[in-house]
Formats: sequence, C-alpha cells, structure tokens
Amino acid sequence: PEFVTLSREVRSTGRSICRINGRAATAGLLRELGESLVDVHGQSEHLSLLRVPEHLKLLDRYAGTEQMTVEFGDSYHKLADLRHELYELRQKEKEAEARAELLAFQIREIKTADLKPGEDAELSEERTRLANAEQLAGLAEEAIAALDESFDGQSAATDRIGQVVDSLIKLAGIDPSMEKAQVEAETLAEKAGELARRIRLYREGMEFNPRRLDEVEERLGLIHSLQRKYGKDIQAVLAYAIRAEEELEAITHAEERIAELEDGQEELLHQLGANGLRLSKERLQAGEQLSEAIAKELKELRMAGARFGVDMRWEDDPDGVPVDGRLVAFHATGLDRIEFLVAPNPGEGLKSLTKIASGGETSRLMLGLKSVLARVDQTPTLIFDEIDQGIGGRAGAVVGKKLWRVAKEHQVLCITHLPQLAAFGDQHYKIEKQVVADRTVTRARPLKEQDRIRELALMFGSLTESNLESAAELRRRAKEAKTVAEME
Repeated sequence: PEFVTLSREVRSTGRSICRINGRAATAGLLRELGESLVDVHGQSEHLSLLRVPEHLKLLDRYAGTEQMTVEFGDSYHKLADLRHELYELRQKEKEAEARAELLAFQIREIKTADLKPGEDAELSEERTRLANAEQLAGLAEEAIAALDESFDGQSAATDRIGQVVDSLIKLAGIDPSMEKAQVEAETLAEKAGELARRIRLYREGMEFNPRRLDEVEERLGLIHSLQRKYGKDIQAVLAYAIRAEEELEAITHAEERIAELEDGQEELLHQLGANGLRLSKERLQAGEQLSEAIAKELKELRMAGARFGVDMRWEDDPDGVPVDGRLVAFHATGLDRIEFLVAPNPGEGLKSLTKIASGGETSRLMLGLKSVLARVDQTPTLIFDEIDQGIGGRAGAVVGKKLWRVAKEHQVLCITHLPQLAAFGDQHYKIEKQVVADRTVTRARPLKEQDRIRELALMFGSLTESNLESAAELRRRAKEAKTVAEME
C-alpha cells in the first residue's frame, strides 16, 4: 500500500518545520493536503462544510450531476477562449489601418529588393576584387610571366618543364625504370600549361570598373539596411516578409473573423443558458431531497426543531447567458450560487453554516450532514471531537450508531466522554497523560474487550458492579445494533 506521511516539528525557539513524506514543505501546502485527507469536527475546529465553495461540489455529487457540470465547464472554457480571441481582434482592429499600411510597405520593400540567399557573400567577394583590381591584375601578370614568358635571357617555366620532359623521355628509352618519372613530368607540364591559361583568362576578365563597384556597394548597402530592420541575414529577412504577409492577410479578413466569432459567441451563450437551466433544475430537485433527508437525520439526533436548506441563487449580469428573458451570471460550474443554510433551534431563520454557533450541537448537525453525504464526501478521514456535548445517554446511542454507519464510507475517529457513544466503536483507545523523566507525555493505548468494559464503567463514574453490568449491556446492545445494520 502507498502512504502519505504528514509531520510538523515545532522547536523550542518557536520555529517549525513541515514535511510531506519526509520532504520539507510549506505550512500552507501541509494544511491544504491535510484538509483534503482529514475533516475535523469540534467546538473550535475548522469544518470542511463551512467552506462555501465545497457546498456546490457536495450537492453535485449527491445529485449525480458531476458530468453535467464538467460538460458545462468545457463549454465555459471554450467561450472564454473565443472571447479572448474576439477581444484581441477588436483591439487590433483599432490599429488595423495603420498596421496594414506598415506591413504593406515592409512587404513591398523586401519583395522589390528581390533578395537571393547567399547573395551578400557573393557581392562581398566581388567588391573585394573590384576594389583591388589594379593590384590583382599586376599579380596575375607576374604569375603569367613567370610561367609562360621568357625574359632577360631566361626561359619560361613551361619551357624549362618541357625540357625536363624531353630529357626524361630519352632517359626512359635507355632505362625503363624512369618511365614513371617521365609520366609525372608530362603531367606536370600539362598542369603548368593549364595553370597559365587559367591565370591569363583571369587577367583578361579583370578590369578596373568604378561604376560596377558603386553598384555592388549600393546593393550591399540595401541588403544591410534590410537586415538591420528585419533580420540578421537574408533568410531571416525573407521569413519576416512571409510572416508580414500572413499578418496582413489576417488583418484583411479580421472583420469576417470577428463576425464569425460573434456568431459563435451568441450560439455558445444560448447553449450555456439551456444547459445551465437544466443543471439548475437537477440541483434544485436534489437540494429538496437533501433537505428532507437531513431533516430526518436531525430528528433522530434529538434536534427535531432544527431545519436545513439549500440556498440556490442566480445573479443578473449584462454579459451573462440568456435564461427565461434575463441575462444571468455564469461561471465554470454553472449558473448557481449554492450555499447550505441551517436553523439549529426552533423559531430561528435559516442562516449560513458559516455563522452558526460552535459546540456539541454543531457537531451533531455536521454528523447529520455527514450521514446523508457520506457516500459523496471524498474526505477519507473524519474526526469528531466532543460531539456528545449537551446530549443524554439515549441520544448518545443514536449518535454512536450513526457514526458507525458513516464509518462504512470513511475512517472515523471520535473523541468522547459518553459511554453510550463509545460502545459503538470498532476499536477503543484510552488517552492518558503520564509524567516521564519530569516531562508530561500523552499516550494512546488500545483496549481489549474486558478493558473496554472497565473503561466504559469508569465513564459512567466508577468501577461499581452495577456500572460494570451497564457497560457490558451497552456493548451487547451496540453489537446487536451493528449486526442488524449490517443486514439492512
């Protein structure tokens, strides 16, 4: 099995450390997780049922309308997304004309330039050649002269290599081992001649052309200007142009999209109104059934004068959904504002659960609610503290039986001084304080059956024979009542 361990260590300095499964956590996270796992009902404890947002969730689970609420929420979020897009389009529409003109200018500027990927690198190389044309021509002429021209009585390099070839041909005719050297010399002669031809062609194509240099400089200036505005290189500039065209297209068709979204919004609002009304009717019917069921529970708990009600309200909102000729506010869970109301005593009006007095009466009221809502309450552990305040032994047995029934769906811990209530527990722990090494410690000790009888007798007042008999009778009746309940 998997466990969740929550701990809080309070030091003598007043500082505390919270841990979840041994890892440090904030006090807020520890509290939030703890409240979802353990529900404490006592005179001064925070009650989960006092959290108004939980009321709607409990009612939905009781009514079986959770799936309807989820579907309503899906439509709600779809409408929220639609309205967000509609808002952005309307905001853009205010600036659309100026933005469209800017985008059109930018697209025209980029397209007129007719950029080619890699063009800037090629132009940079050409600019270098044009700017250094005279020097490059001179160097080419020197290379041609050294390779293919004779001067000052010295033969050209190609002629000297030719002489080498002639000599090696004769040498190989006498000594065949030099045939390889002959082939290498012939290859060298061919390469030298080809190199000379290439350099001569390069020199013939070289010219000092100030006009072309100006054209190249101007083209590069244009490219660099576009790169400063729209991207680090030509590819980025062209990509910007594509995005600008898409945005311009969106602006051009914004009015059509706005009209389409407005129609969709109207359709969703009517759909939400219809679904919200159907959901409200289901909740209203379930609320009436819940009120009747809890009234029955309160009567059995000796609170016959107490009343319970489910307050379900709608609020008007000009931006709401149309329902029965009015515009009603809505949220992700529907149209309804749900709150549980109680009147603990006869003659009192229904009030919010958050305003009722605390004490044993409140705990009994919560027990009545839990008894009805046990199957739909997702909190796994319930703790009832001093639930026996203000009730007698007969009512205590009723409370004990109800707690045991709630324990079929939850783990229930009950702190009590009433033997009629304690007799129903599946397990009984005695809480006692002891002084150990000059320190007071509190211990919880599980009791076996005979020890339980003695403890129940002590809860009656003392260990007299009659109290022991009464305690044993209590256990016998509790067991019988639980057996009968199991068979129901």
